[in-house]
Amino acid sequence: MAQIKSQKKRILTNEKARVANAAAKSAMRTAIKYVKVSVEEKNLEKAIVCLNKAVSSIDKSVSAGLLTKNTAARKKSNLNKLVNTIR
Repeated sequence: MAQIKSQKKRILTNEKARVANAAAKSAMRTAIKYVKVSVEEKNLEKAIVCLNKAVSSIDKSVSAGLLTKNTAARKKSNLNKLVNTIR
């Protein structure tokens, strides 16, 4: 356990950030999963709605620093290609 007061504070803030980052990353993965499920069901309307939510979630992850710009672009491109297979 840390003895220095500022280090104790850092431990607390790091834990809060870790929990928030884990929640954001999980939400992003869930949104991506919903797109894939709706494509498997061949439901275009649902897939487009889920795609918009997933893209928004991916963009939020970039602004939060969870993903790099190129990783986000790759994920969005792959999801768009997937949705376009059922058009």
